[in-house]
Formats: sequence, C-alpha cells, structure tokens
Amino acid sequence: MPGISTKYTLDTSGKSCPIPMIETNLTIKKLQTGEILEIIATDPSIQNKIPSWCERKGHRLLESVKENATLRYFVRKGENET
Repeated sequence: MPGISTKYTLDTSGKSCPIPMIETNLTIKKLQTGEILEIIATDPSIQNKIPSWCERKGHRLLESVKENATLRYFVRKGENET
C-alpha cells in the first residue's frame, strides 16, 4: 500500500476463523513495538474481528482495504502483548 511501509506480512488467505486470528496474534508477538504487520485474509468474519482485537490488545489499525474478496489490514504493534 502506498504510504505504509512494512516488512512483515501474514497471509491467511483461504483460512477460516479462528485460524487467521490465532496466526495474527502469534505473529504480532514476534514484532517490536511500533512495527507494522500487514494481514491478508479472505474470511469475511475477520472484518469485525481485527478492529476489536486491535482495541483490546492495544494495537493501532492504520488502514484496512477490501480488494474483491481479499482483505488487507495494516496494524501497528502497541506496547501491550496481553
């Protein structure tokens, strides 16, 4: 995405919940505070889960993009890891 630079991408395409959220949670724990994770998903239920997960966990949803059936989220890791 223009304007958002990230070197971490998690592609959960073709996977159904809860797998994308489990993988997202495990992956972001490996990042340093302030680093950005791009999450690619095709499960439509993720549209509600990513924003609420960010709020609960203290991460910041920078951008979400829907491209046909593909969803992309850019999340900046917060200080919380709970």
